[in-house]
Amino acid sequence: MELLDKVKKLLEDRNILLTGGGGVGKSYLTTQLISALRGDGKQVVVLGSTGVSAVNVHGHTIHSFFCFGISNNLQEMKKNDKYTKQRVKELNKILYAADLLIIDEISMVSSDLLDMIRYRLDSGNFDGRLLFVGDFFQLPPVKSRVQNNSLFDGNEFAFESSSWDYFDPYIVELTRTKRTEDEEFFGILNRIRRGELDNEVGAYLSGLRNNLHVRDENPTILFGTNAKADVMNMQRLNLLEADPVVLKAKEKIHLPSLHVKRIESWKKNLPVPADLTLKVGANILFCTNKWGSYYNGERGIIKNLDEEEVIVEKNNGKVVKVKRAEYTLSESITLNNKIEEKPLVTLEQFPLKLAYAITIHKSQGMSIDSLVCNIDNIFEKSQFYVAISRAKNPKQLLIDYSYNSFENHLKNCVQVSPKVTDFYAKSELIKIEEDTLF
Repeated sequence: MELLDKVKKLLEDRNILLTGGGGVGKSYLTTQLISALRGDGKQVVVLGSTGVSAVNVHGHTIHSFFCFGISNNLQEMKKNDKYTKQRVKELNKILYAADLLIIDEISMVSSDLLDMIRYRLDSGNFDGRLLFVGDFFQLPPVKSRVQNNSLFDGNEFAFESSSWDYFDPYIVELTRTKRTEDEEFFGILNRIRRGELDNEVGAYLSGLRNNLHVRDENPTILFGTNAKADVMNMQRLNLLEADPVVLKAKEKIHLPSLHVKRIESWKKNLPVPADLTLKVGANILFCTNKWGSYYNGERGIIKNLDEEEVIVEKNNGKVVKVKRAEYTLSESITLNNKIEEKPLVTLEQFPLKLAYAITIHKSQGMSIDSLVCNIDNIFEKSQFYVAISRAKNPKQLLIDYSYNSFENHLKNCVQVSPKVTDFYAKSELIKIEEDTLF
């Protein structure tokens, strides 16, 4: 039985947490599932816990979809609901019609936020299934959403909420990497994901600091902050003799009354800039997957460009013609008991960005060939793992650290919450792959 069919069958019985490390195919499988279920006539709603994840899954943010506004817990939400009665009424129609609700990047959903989601689902008489997608070993909930927690003091993660037990999901773990063919590297990554840092892992990571030949491959440098990535990209672009070409996005606003701040916030989370400055000879990253042409994170060099088309020679020598991709900010509505997406803003832009530097945050979902990970500004648990797990090949991965005591810095970087370790240790994991019996 194919992996997709196995997940569909499990969803018939219970909700699901689809989990696993970086590069095991969670996003790909989720995309397949959405397409298959919608093809079967099912009503599927897709949500992301952050603006970036919402864009990546072509869905809505949790806060906008559920009309949470600035509320951080149930008490605040109930107070603010008196100002959004009509919107909540429309939301209830959508929830009543929905067969499946998908929440991507569940690791960034706090305990309070999950309780708010449960309240909305109950109020809307939601009778469908939930699919949580993500890895609790990776990025944790945003801190501001777990402060002043008056209902569940001391709880942080979604699985600490009583609502998690109420939803009672199967925990389905994908364990095979689709990103790297190096089994030793994948094994080391898995140990780092779990917060293991012994002499063997430390020696392996120290060895990656010696891959100095990577700098000769014109690599992509991964930074912890936007500022450093932006400066690096502009510096490298300015070294090219060709004239810069600014490719402005083609934007159409379908709802004139839409607040400009909402539009700008959405644009910031897009994988591509509204104003894309390129030159012939510039190194670029593809920011999306196009079957048979390019994948998210693949690199290439600009050979020619104009307002309608960019010609890119990929690193494997293949030349592709790139057209503008369409990005849409929409809202869900019900029409004849069917959920439809009403476009609010559409933006057409080439799915490209400069490849000299990128932030860890914006690299999620990418598989990058030649990579330098600058870990000077790693500040969050699991950020180090997210960064180095973008690499396809450890021989094309260089760890860059500018200060003394690399070993001490690793101890700060390779950490996970004991709560997450305990959660996975005590959970019954269903490990399913393509060639295993169901």
